[in-house]
Amino acid sequence: MLLLSTIILPLLLCILPHTDSFSPYTTIHNSHAFLQPSKTQRTTTTTTTTSIFSSETETTTTATNEFKAPEIEINRRRNLAIISHPDSGKTTMTEKLLLYGGAIQQAGAVRQKAEQRSTASDFMEIEKQRGISISSTVMNFDYNSLRINILDTPGHEDFSEDTYRALAAADNAVMLLDGAKGLEPQTRKLFEVCRMRNLPLFTFVNKMDRPALTPYEIMDQIEEEFGLETHPILWPIGDGDRFKGVLDRLSNTVHLYQKSTKRGGKAEVVQVPLEESDKIREMIGDDELFDKLMEDSELLEGLLNPLDIDRVLAGNQSPLFFGSAMTNFGVQLFLDRFCEMGTKPIGRPAVKKEEQSSKSKKKPSDKEQDVDQEDDDDEAGELISPEFDEFTGFIFKTQANLDPKHRDRLAYVRVVSGTYKKGMKVGHSRSKSGKKYNLAQAQALFGNDREAVEVAYPGDVIGINNPGNFAIGDTLFTGSQKVAFPGIPSFSPEKFAYIRNPNPSAYKAFQKGIEQLLDEGAVQALRQRNDDGGGPLILAAVGQLQFEVVQARLQSEYGVESQLESIGYSLARWADGGWDAVDKADAAGKLFGAMIVQDRWKRPVLLFRNDWKAQSVAEEEDYLQLKLWSKPPSFDD
Repeated sequence: MLLLSTIILPLLLCILPHTDSFSPYTTIHNSHAFLQPSKTQRTTTTTTTTSIFSSETETTTTATNEFKAPEIEINRRRNLAIISHPDSGKTTMTEKLLLYGGAIQQAGAVRQKAEQRSTASDFMEIEKQRGISISSTVMNFDYNSLRINILDTPGHEDFSEDTYRALAAADNAVMLLDGAKGLEPQTRKLFEVCRMRNLPLFTFVNKMDRPALTPYEIMDQIEEEFGLETHPILWPIGDGDRFKGVLDRLSNTVHLYQKSTKRGGKAEVVQVPLEESDKIREMIGDDELFDKLMEDSELLEGLLNPLDIDRVLAGNQSPLFFGSAMTNFGVQLFLDRFCEMGTKPIGRPAVKKEEQSSKSKKKPSDKEQDVDQEDDDDEAGELISPEFDEFTGFIFKTQANLDPKHRDRLAYVRVVSGTYKKGMKVGHSRSKSGKKYNLAQAQALFGNDREAVEVAYPGDVIGINNPGNFAIGDTLFTGSQKVAFPGIPSFSPEKFAYIRNPNPSAYKAFQKGIEQLLDEGAVQALRQRNDDGGGPLILAAVGQLQFEVVQARLQSEYGVESQLESIGYSLARWADGGWDAVDKADAAGKLFGAMIVQDRWKRPVLLFRNDWKAQSVAEEEDYLQLKLWSKPPSFDD
């Protein structure tokens, strides 16, 4: 199998600064612009509103515009994506953030025992069985007057695509490292994505309750490999069995921990000011660790550059934390500091153009044609800030069967600007101008649990019912201008297999399961040319584990069995030149050894056995316009 880095990272490098294959309206600006405050003048009035996320009634500043978001709601929101290599403790860290945030009363262990709960973020049956995350999960809670949205992402490389989509919705990220291993392959790939988006990146070195690298070794790794300066906030006192606690360098306070006497409960902590050295020495009970702590404290103070919040928000300096999610050491301190240093919701670049109803459509002028051409070439756009007068949001994930009893389908929407209101009507970036969709209801998400909401604000992630019209990368908006954020492409698959239903009596359930799972984007579907559904279905995926997940979910969620038969191809290319170009190349014998298939929208796709053949065809037959990825077509197509 081709290494993911040979396909995914080159693709993602297209995101900044060029995105000409994402969407007809795609434009990316320098992400530093996201952090600039809006200069738009606002007329506001004071009114009393009730937050949907709290039972308390509070006075807020509300804009007179129908969908303009109150500034107080924008400022109190933070969202955070958690990224890591597999087995770094990511899901455990998520659980402990929820515990200290008051969202749950007891944290569940990933490796379940009879008396332990399952985790809130890993709720699918296959996740419970294997103890791994296979899908990104959204959870939220109120903490210290802030609204926190957590995006827990898969660590396994076979599910990297889901992680990249979640990062598109994030404003901040925390890179979780295993203290014993430091930087690992998947961490390196995900860091590059964060850097391309200029996300503020926090670093938490986990598992300090086990033998670990020295803090200096971790800092050197990050700076040498990533060119990223770190600034330690929490400094560890020992590691392994000798891990006693941490020094909070911002407050010069030593936090000494004891494991909770209650499984899944909060750690017991004693706080001692650094200047009370005699008391610290006595409580640590280890002269060597005490001497090392005092030496490190003085050394760091003299050698490090000061913490610079502007550089943190620009992604040029990473606040560094040490702790243990499993034993709860340092988790609450990290949460407190993140709330202080993390950025509030930031804007997104988009393209806007005037909507036209079907009754008022007219032949475009030369100037309008030029604008459309700019849209197609992704050369125009502007920043949509959270303070923008209208509601905008984009879909970064779809999920089937959050409630298996109802066979539901949800689209996850990251609100970028304005206010979601129950029953509002929105435009859709791929639909015809003037067509509106009624968002009759939305849910706040917590793993697979949901709660109906009346309103939502920039930075929030809400789930809306997906009747099949909404796809990953779509934009929803209000107002007279059509808005489209950069699309989110599907990555080039590297594994291909026929999937068959061995039980004809389960045909309907099999078809429904396949259709809904495909809508999630976990795998892609291909068929032989001109096959309208009667022939064998080909599944295409980035990794083998994705096939196993599809089969497991078909069995557990739809009650149907399936059979897989691998196909000996290793990569796919979409032929944007169309079927005429494919026929031309095929007639000339240029596609010998390649398999010609079609995707869900009957567009031509070529399967190749190796990269050399794909590259030679792309270079010699450039009229095929071969692309590494695909995106949903416009409804006008």
